[in-house]
Amino acid sequence: MPYLIADELPKETAGKRFRAALARPGIYQLPGTHNGQAAIQAKQAGFTGLYLSGAAMTASMGLPDLGIITVDEVAFFIRQIVRSSGLPLLVDGDTGYGEALNVMHMVRTFEDAGAGAVHLEDQILPKKCGHLNGKNLVSPQDMAAKVAAAKKASRDIVIVARTDAAAVEGYDAAVARAKLYIEAGADAIFPEALITRDMFARFAADVPGVPLLANMTEFGKTPFYTASEFEALGYKMVIWPVSSLRVANKAQAELYAAIRRDGGTHNQIDRMQTRQELYDTIGLHEFEELDASIVKTIVPEGIPQI
Repeated sequence: MPYLIADELPKETAGKRFRAALARPGIYQLPGTHNGQAAIQAKQAGFTGLYLSGAAMTASMGLPDLGIITVDEVAFFIRQIVRSSGLPLLVDGDTGYGEALNVMHMVRTFEDAGAGAVHLEDQILPKKCGHLNGKNLVSPQDMAAKVAAAKKASRDIVIVARTDAAAVEGYDAAVARAKLYIEAGADAIFPEALITRDMFARFAADVPGVPLLANMTEFGKTPFYTASEFEALGYKMVIWPVSSLRVANKAQAELYAAIRRDGGTHNQIDRMQTRQELYDTIGLHEFEELDASIVKTIVPEGIPQI
């Protein structure tokens, strides 16, 4: 049924449901979902949690991933994904949109919008995708202060601290930063842009006791590993951050080229989601049935006489 009905809404907060998922056996698989439609389709494929990537958000807006969108713009994406899927959502919080107070505002806004977890990174602005060169980091102490602020602002939302130090300061610095962030209150650690199987395994051995997140982005520095391979290496979560957007964008580019070339969409029909498939995905008929089941408003015919 549509998530307009109170009985169909989750009874626990997204943060509690995210924590419960982390406590279950196996690796928590979190595919990137760049809008509500993608979220529904990921849920229908059987996933029980989702990820919202800053790179996918900004790209869908026609912008680069340089930390230039606002907290409220991200909250719009959070609300549509959570509303459409009802699943716990991990959100990319970039650098926290400022210093400690800004981080606290971000955490409260994201949690109020329905996020179950947020990750915060130790780059300085303008930040970059973790798999690009030229990144610069804040001091470990400044990042630890942001993590502490995030934890102080949270109710149930899971705080994931991301470190980009492996590519900037070296592996040992990444481990040292991760341990400091855990001391500051991080619930989980995201070591970005590890480049070998050995590095993933070593990091898991060197940073025990908290869930670790692996980023399986395409066209980056990390070789392709499956979810089960990451699990065997000691990781509790894995994300595919921009995959859905990449596939959608590639299909759209081919569609527009075909229209321009052929003068219509007739050669692309077999690649399209049909009208019925679209309506089934978004639950159109369920919404119609819900609307018809609601009692009509009775308008008074006149003014009551005293």
